[in-house]
Amino acid sequence: KHSCGSPDESPLPDETAQALVNRLALAKANAVAATLSDGLVIGSDQVAVFQGEILGKPHTVANAEAQLKRFSGQAVTFLTGLAVVNAATGKVQQAIDPFVVHFRELSDAEIRHYVAREQPLDCAGSFKSEGLGIALFDKLQGDDPNSLIGLPVIRLLAMLRHEGLNLLLQNQ
Repeated sequence: KHSCGSPDESPLPDETAQALVNRLALAKANAVAATLSDGLVIGSDQVAVFQGEILGKPHTVANAEAQLKRFSGQAVTFLTGLAVVNAATGKVQQAIDPFVVHFRELSDAEIRHYVAREQPLDCAGSFKSEGLGIALFDKLQGDDPNSLIGLPVIRLLAMLRHEGLNLLLQNQ
């Protein structure tokens, strides 16, 4: 069954990026777990961090182009917070999965064409790695490429196994 929790995603005063993704992932999971008597609930949240600044979604073409221009030739770190809440026991597991994207040098024309084509206005970092965004990068660094799109599956599966749920041993 699928349900979503939607907490206010604004950072608290002086909140670090790590604390923010931890708080929001847990808030999302707890919002759903509170409505259930049983089951495992997954919460996830992601932020992009550039030169110590937490980046929001660009929302406009101009903002997306400006973000990508800043990132040209630079590295951006994506932090994905993950929470698994056992609704029956209240047990919580949390983790943060970092992933670093190294942008290649981008021309203004490449940036304009990319933003017009992909419209990454609702994406932290102004790109969609599952689409043409991969063409913006020189290198990717991280343990799980799925964390770049918002759900670190390798870490999630380890958490589920810790709760006794091994997907490889489930009946079909």
